[in-house]
Amino acid sequence: MGVRLRNVLLYLLLTFMASSIVLVTLLRWLPPPTSAFMLYRHAQDLAEGRLFKSIRYHWVSSKKISPHAYSAVIAAEDQRFFEHSGFDLHSIQSSINVYMDGGRLRGASTISQQVAKNLFLMPSKNFLRKGLEVWFTLLIEGLWSKERILLVYLNIAEFGDHLFGIEAASQRYFGVSAKQLSRSQAAMLAATLPNPLRFRATQPSRYLFRRQLWILRQMQNLGSRKYSANN
Repeated sequence: MGVRLRNVLLYLLLTFMASSIVLVTLLRWLPPPTSAFMLYRHAQDLAEGRLFKSIRYHWVSSKKISPHAYSAVIAAEDQRFFEHSGFDLHSIQSSINVYMDGGRLRGASTISQQVAKNLFLMPSKNFLRKGLEVWFTLLIEGLWSKERILLVYLNIAEFGDHLFGIEAASQRYFGVSAKQLSRSQAAMLAATLPNPLRFRATQPSRYLFRRQLWILRQMQNLGSRKYSANN
């Protein structure tokens, strides 16, 4: 590799790192106007020749989100959220052990990692994307509070076809604002998160009901910690 090419690559790397730090710092206070996953859905429509379909997304502050919603997503997605620094090494090791014993390899993504993926990256699987996920997760954990991470997650999580965020999902599925969500409604929405395009809160399958009940039990076990942030 020539010196000139090496210098160009180094410049591009440093530029990317600096710009990403600035972007993540700004999003510590500013609501994201969109996300990589939202843009990806539009790109999918275009690639598959479908008519344009608008994204339903409405940012709300933490004061306008039911505490049950925070509790439900932690119970469903990342029960060690307040204990790890972005990567749940305990869950990763447990997943590896299950796989080595002949079981199915389970995902161990934390809420912080999911924010990094949803906000900045496209849903592909390769080493470059995984490296970028690690980088953005480290930035988010280093520059944001845990409460901010939760708030952004609830606002940009995909809850259905072209449907993003807890406010849009609450209105779409239950006809209430995110502030008015009950424990059971919050648990049902959290139950759809592993595959929101397959699992529908308005037409819950037997599996979805079972998962909702499991999440409700976990919420009870985790206690009544106040998860909302002053944002």
